[in-house]
Amino acid sequence: MKFFVVLFFALSLFIHGSFGTIICEDLTKDNCSFAISSYGKRCVLEDYEGKKGTVEYQCRTSEVMVEIMSGYIETDECVRACGVNRNATGISSDALLDKNAIVTLCSPPCYQRCPNIVDLHFNLAVGEGLSLPDLCEQQRNHPDRAMIELLSSSFVADGPVGSKRTRLFSVAPAPFSI
Repeated sequence: MKFFVVLFFALSLFIHGSFGTIICEDLTKDNCSFAISSYGKRCVLEDYEGKKGTVEYQCRTSEVMVEIMSGYIETDECVRACGVNRNATGISSDALLDKNAIVTLCSPPCYQRCPNIVDLHFNLAVGEGLSLPDLCEQQRNHPDRAMIELLSSSFVADGPVGSKRTRLFSVAPAPFSI
């Protein structure tokens, strides 16, 4: 596992050196989603109405900061392994409600080799009151039951303080730390 982390950061430095400073607004539609600017902010693809009513796309800098990586454009291999779409606009936690998306995200080729995409979904899960590591563990151990339990427990408010009710998913540390 440490080998993959070292390899990832070595490749990040190579990509950063190859492309120079990465500014989201300078990226094409095909490189925007899952990219991180040199300033450590996630890039986000936005759509707008262009000339003659056509849909146009522009890459923008979001306010979402990434703690470890900067100046990084996600590889096509990771996009395929994680089942994400480079043409998706905005940053959304909708994938966390899709069983097939969770299976793909939690698969070893994605979860163990694509820390940028995993970090994004980890933070989206935390924002929804979920833990991606716990969700992946549930998916591995009880694949048929995981989504039902997610839907029935994750969006229900916690009971009063002192209640014996516990949440199925708890906040856990990020899967990749140095």
